[in-house]
Amino acid sequence: MTYAVGVDFGTTNSVIAFANEKGDVSSVSWPTPAGITETFRTALMFWKQGRGLGHVAGPEALARALEAEAGERFIQSFKTHLASRVFSEARLFGQKVTIEEMVSIFLRHLFAGQGGTAVAENAWLCAGRPVIFAGERPDDELATARLAAAYRAAGLAQADFAFEPLGAAYWHARNLKRDETVLVADFGGGTSDFALLHFHHGPEGLEAEPLAHGGCGVAGDTFDYRLIDHVISPRLGKGAEYRSLEKILPLPAYFHATFAQWHQISWLKSSKTMSELRHFAESSDRGAELEALAELIEMDLGFELYQTVGAVKAALSTADAANLRFCRGGVAIDATVRRKDFESWIAPDIARIEAALDATLAQAKFGPDKIDAVFLTGGTSHIPALRKIFEQRFGAKKLHSDNPFQSVAAGLALLAADRRRRQEKTGASKPALKRIVRPH
Repeated sequence: MTYAVGVDFGTTNSVIAFANEKGDVSSVSWPTPAGITETFRTALMFWKQGRGLGHVAGPEALARALEAEAGERFIQSFKTHLASRVFSEARLFGQKVTIEEMVSIFLRHLFAGQGGTAVAENAWLCAGRPVIFAGERPDDELATARLAAAYRAAGLAQADFAFEPLGAAYWHARNLKRDETVLVADFGGGTSDFALLHFHHGPEGLEAEPLAHGGCGVAGDTFDYRLIDHVISPRLGKGAEYRSLEKILPLPAYFHATFAQWHQISWLKSSKTMSELRHFAESSDRGAELEALAELIEMDLGFELYQTVGAVKAALSTADAANLRFCRGGVAIDATVRRKDFESWIAPDIARIEAALDATLAQAKFGPDKIDAVFLTGGTSHIPALRKIFEQRFGAKKLHSDNPFQSVAAGLALLAADRRRRQEKTGASKPALKRIVRPH
């Protein structure tokens, strides 16, 4: 029987970790054509199958996306829709799929290779959630309710939720030998989350006292958006004009505003939108560029573009410049991106993240000198402009990073094990949240 499970359902990648009674943790792995991976891409591929819908997720969805078959719909970053009252459902091949159904379908695929939901039904499960959900004017209560409903629909009704940075804090603190005040900064695809905790040794083992938490809906996907908006969209007709009767009019901005966001790209692939875009292309001064945009959307090349943009973003973490080259079908983009330009594009986003950090520290009335360690996790934490904030405030010696893609799920598994152990010891139905205990 599995003792405890931690689930990090992320905007870009999702991870499952198991913990046993002794506190040993192991991450789940999945086979892919490129080899074994411990991160399951948060992506779905749908197609019409009889009177219903066929679907795959993760590595299988990516494989089908790269084949670019007609009559399929590739969807990624759908976690971003959870907090939006505007988005409640999608029409896929004439069928309604709610956001809760979308997430539950994904969760079932996520567990499918590991004994299915039966694994989780025999274990305590701790599921991560952002401190602040992504999106414009995010509705936290709505997002939490939708997420809980999705877990129930996936057969995981016993899921107990915890802030994602709390999981990372647990992972960092597993080997602490002394008391520490720790700031956790978790940078994912959709959100940047902070948690401030004080760890100390008590009679029952290492105890954690939560001091403050905060965050914002700005992270890796936002930085991708800046690259697309400044480098790719201008080469695919952004700013174009078209002729209507005797007038020259600007192309509606929503095409490129939507295109530049991963969680929105798939919704452009509708007969109405594609017909409208090709109509504008016929009467535009930059018709060839708009035709290339239409082909990219229609052929579901969004994931390949995502890979290209991600590789450039990663390269700029260590290099002063990187080449962005994307050639597929009628789409040909070749541009050099300089790090200093990229940093100027993301400067407003970095400022929002820094403001969220300030607000978190203000909650606890803590200055940098009172923090013993800063634990950075998540793929976006490698961006130099972001790390610079923490180096300047806390000093490089206080910064720690370990297992950036698995630390949240691994820590959540430890947290689930602790909650189960305490419940079995005390008989309480729910663990107290004011104090979190990890026994000796």
